[in-house]
Amino acid sequence: MSEVKMKAGKAQSASNVLNRLNTHQKNDALQRMADSLRNHQDEIITANQEDLERGRAQGTSSSLLDRLALNPQRIEAIAEGLEQIIALPDPVGDVLDRIERPNGLHITKVRVPLGVIGIIYEARPNVTVDAAGLCLKAGNAVVLRGGSSALSSNRKIVEVLHSALESLSLPADAIQLIESADRSSVDEMLKLNGLLDVIIPRGGQSLIRNVVENATVPVIETGAGICHTYVDETADYAMAEAIAINAKVQRPSVCNSMETLLVNSRFAAQHLEQLAGQLRSAGVEIRGCTETVKLVPWAVPAQEQDFATEYNDYILNVKLVHTLDEALDHISRFSTKHSECIVTEIKANAERFLQEVDAAAVYHNASTRFTDGFEFGFGAEIGISTQKLHARGPMGLPALTSTKYIIHGNGQIRG
Repeated sequence: MSEVKMKAGKAQSASNVLNRLNTHQKNDALQRMADSLRNHQDEIITANQEDLERGRAQGTSSSLLDRLALNPQRIEAIAEGLEQIIALPDPVGDVLDRIERPNGLHITKVRVPLGVIGIIYEARPNVTVDAAGLCLKAGNAVVLRGGSSALSSNRKIVEVLHSALESLSLPADAIQLIESADRSSVDEMLKLNGLLDVIIPRGGQSLIRNVVENATVPVIETGAGICHTYVDETADYAMAEAIAINAKVQRPSVCNSMETLLVNSRFAAQHLEQLAGQLRSAGVEIRGCTETVKLVPWAVPAQEQDFATEYNDYILNVKLVHTLDEALDHISRFSTKHSECIVTEIKANAERFLQEVDAAAVYHNASTRFTDGFEFGFGAEIGISTQKLHARGPMGLPALTSTKYIIHGNGQIRG
């Protein structure tokens, strides 16, 4: 039996136990997991160093190494993320609707766990903990398949989480890590109907596309972020500069960072040279349209494909537009429906942008970097859903549940 099938089977058996746990038991487990991460941080950092050294030897970019790196502050933040999940309401058992039929049937719609969730992701070991914690609180077992670049970190983290669950006599099998780096392990997960109830991919466009196009297990599509900020002609310069720099520079390796800055030509005539200079000072390479290059001669001429690229790096496309309609058309063409922003002082333009842009999160005068479970008050997130079914935007606990109808009768039969 393959590693994938064996571990998915163990997770399925464990999910039956999780389904019976009450909120107090799940919260105790989350607290024990958080404490265990803190107590074993030195071991986790040592394992993480193995991944970083391997990454440097393979020429991994600095932004991707940043996504991979763990230190005491990041481990503390990850542990605090689990504690934030403790503080969140348990969605399992929530009554969503009650119906009383004329024939005397009492129908109740309640939230229930999804069952076993498969999560396929890349080089961010914090996802291992976030996913395990959220799935556990929502009563689900999880099968994790992280990127090979984080294997040492993920292996040690899961070992630590297992010991925490075992200390409470809870099933460690509820958290499974696929250690095979072979592409076939992903392909097998995609078709593991009957053992996996849903798959959630977290990563770049190629990963997500592969999962969506090849899975027979239901998929919640997440993640790819070609995010735009449109600076309207009336934008306050100081605000526009702060938002643009934050959206690109604060953490360029994540999916809610800005990849394209659209600038109204009237605003650009006065301010683009200064704004581009500030971005350059922050280490950003500008790839500009023809009109941008005229105003910012040091910018690299942008190619058509650049506007369809998620860089996750200190690279930014800049394109001048003459109208809001032109900005909306560009976003409609290139957006991955993740997060989009308008910076404007014109209320009607803001309202139109918010109404017409088709994305999971649409902003007026705020950085796209806020598309995040923590920032939305959901605690750690399982991902940012860019689809329209079941869940959209940052996915907190309710997104990891399904529903069940419970019907009470007193002998009714259907005529």
